[in-house]
Amino acid sequence: MNIVVNNKWIGQRTIRPDGVDKVTGRAAFAADTAMPGMIWGKVLRSPHPHARIRSIDTSKAEALPGVKAVVTSRDVVDFPLDKSVILGIQDMRWMCRNVMARDKALFPGHPIAAVAATTEAIAAKACELIEVDYEVLPWSIEIDDAIKPDAPILHEFNTFQGKPSNIVGQLEHKKGDIEQGFAQADVVIERTFTTRPVHQGYIEPHACLISVAADGKTTIWSSSQGQFMVRAMTAYLTGIPQSDIRAIPAEIGGGFGGKTIVYLEPLATLLAKKSGRPVKMVMTREEVMRATGPTSGSKSTVKIGAKKDGTIVAAQGTFYLQAGAFPGSPIRGAAGCSFAPYDIEHVLSVGYDVCSNRSKVAAYRAPGAPIGAYAVECVLDEVAEALKMDPLDFRLKNAAKQGTKAAHGPVFPRIGYIETLEAAKNSPHYSIPLGKLQGRGVASGFWFNAGGESSAQVNITEDGNVVVTTGHPDIGGSRAGIANVCAELLGIDYRRVSVIIGDTQTVGFSNLTGGSRVLFASAMVVTQAAEKVINTLRERAAKIWEIDPEAVKWENGAAHPASPNAGQFEPLTLEDLAEKAPQQGGPIGAGVQLNTQGADGGFGTHICDVEVDIELGIARVIRYTAVQDVGRAVHPGYVEGQLQGGVAQGIGWALNEEYIYRSDGKVDNPGFLDYRMPVCSDLPMLDTILVEVPNPKHPQGVKGVGEVPLVPVMAAVANAIYRAVGKRFYALPMSPPKVLEGLEPSVQQAAE
Repeated sequence: MNIVVNNKWIGQRTIRPDGVDKVTGRAAFAADTAMPGMIWGKVLRSPHPHARIRSIDTSKAEALPGVKAVVTSRDVVDFPLDKSVILGIQDMRWMCRNVMARDKALFPGHPIAAVAATTEAIAAKACELIEVDYEVLPWSIEIDDAIKPDAPILHEFNTFQGKPSNIVGQLEHKKGDIEQGFAQADVVIERTFTTRPVHQGYIEPHACLISVAADGKTTIWSSSQGQFMVRAMTAYLTGIPQSDIRAIPAEIGGGFGGKTIVYLEPLATLLAKKSGRPVKMVMTREEVMRATGPTSGSKSTVKIGAKKDGTIVAAQGTFYLQAGAFPGSPIRGAAGCSFAPYDIEHVLSVGYDVCSNRSKVAAYRAPGAPIGAYAVECVLDEVAEALKMDPLDFRLKNAAKQGTKAAHGPVFPRIGYIETLEAAKNSPHYSIPLGKLQGRGVASGFWFNAGGESSAQVNITEDGNVVVTTGHPDIGGSRAGIANVCAELLGIDYRRVSVIIGDTQTVGFSNLTGGSRVLFASAMVVTQAAEKVINTLRERAAKIWEIDPEAVKWENGAAHPASPNAGQFEPLTLEDLAEKAPQQGGPIGAGVQLNTQGADGGFGTHICDVEVDIELGIARVIRYTAVQDVGRAVHPGYVEGQLQGGVAQGIGWALNEEYIYRSDGKVDNPGFLDYRMPVCSDLPMLDTILVEVPNPKHPQGVKGVGEVPLVPVMAAVANAIYRAVGKRFYALPMSPPKVLEGLEPSVQQAAE
């Protein structure tokens, strides 16, 4: 194809297209949506962590003035337990029971019924009038309790090793002979780690507005990471055909994986269908914390053996992850990613999926990988210390590279992990001296990244500008990146490119925003659509000039003769060709739908400095540098923001965040006052180093960047705390009471 690209916009820090609306408050989020005649929905939730539902009496609620509809599990499509029904990575057997309890309530906050009324207050009052007869059952919250031989079983049909069990899944990755590997080792270190469930912490709670017309046509406005997922899951759970549902994405106030499943949409749809009125539902923060997915808590045991020269010869990991009430913890990320940065001959990595009486987990930024990396990278640090090796040199000696076969299956292509280690080692941060009670830790991490289905439409407007429609909600800056890519290809100013997120009836199917796939996938389909548009523009110019289209090149936003032999013609700009479009064949545009392939995994290496106040037990991060192979930074500002955001979340996970449960099995801190997320004053400036090793299988060299930044953080912080006080902590969070309790008297004395 005769296209000349001068690389003017790719790699530039262009102004984000959604920025002005967001900082001025004009951006419309799900809870901002309203319709004439709408009513409000509220959910009655179980007060018990585990209880059989003997009966539900909704008559008093239905009789309350202002109540328009009540739904229970009888209204939700039932998927029998004997056959899985997979949609994406979710099983509808569990989703139908998660959005509304059926037979048993399995966690405090589990929906029991939903009410729609003319006001929120009336709907809430009606929920109180619903009478539920519970048979309270024994429960288990923690992993150790859930896997005991006499543990109360959440799902009676499930067995493990021939017995009823709360272990609902197992995944194993094996490479070489693990016993032979450890027999070759001169140093072997084995440790056990625990982490607590932490919430994704998105600022915008779940919300939706749903209208069901008299003919059954349903429109959903909601905040999610995928409008096609919302449409499909709502159709499955309500019985309404997908073709009758239009899902319209609102702006999204954070998701981080937590908005990749539905909670409210099926209930609001059923209430709207029953009442004949549009129904709006908005979760409170307490509902978000009690009933939507945190990520798993975990118990992990990691054993690593190395020779005296620093060669790792064997690595073994056993990872138990909490799934919550239904199967589906991210054991794939824990078992698959943990050892991926290293070229190790003998590996055995096993993950166990464990149900307990907590809310069902949801994805959280590289699901499972940060849990696995925390354990592996801390043990690696101990092995390096035992061998008296610099921790980065130790990782460099064992780093995965092109041709390395990972334990989870693939042989790596050209990757940039070694480059991240070298950049970290050469950075000023790694050599600057530290003060008293200060320590420096390092850690690395990996995430698979993904491609998947994506669709895009590129249209030229009548005045010669461009509108791009894609099918993925924009969480990490995809609109800005797509504007840069499209402007680059068409040779025009990026401000002339408008990028919008289409709904399920205006753009072809597109998979979720998640897995670090969106810019990779959408840039690929937008590139192909733009190339089709450029072909059309060249054909139009050739027709006007009466020459062969192959004699026309597209450069700097205009058609030019490819050579003097083609003729002497004045360039025809995009505006010129748009103006002439009605006479030359009509509107100019092209759409592409593709199941994108070729996503490369991502690697990062982090450096963390902490200072520990031994009187208060407070560990403060005083400097942080995240180094990552980002493929090609299409919009460096957004890439840096992704890295900084992941680090901020990881620091919270490492130092403060955790779900705290009371003795009655209920969450004791379901709000941001007591669930301690970092605020600005808790963090230093977060530095980034972008290593660019382009992905050869992508037209712009793009690799996903959004997941990797969270993976190494907890280990880097833990290793830094050890260097500061000489004490290792094997449980998260390393909060002030735990640090204070763990510090030896000798540490206190040494500091005095």
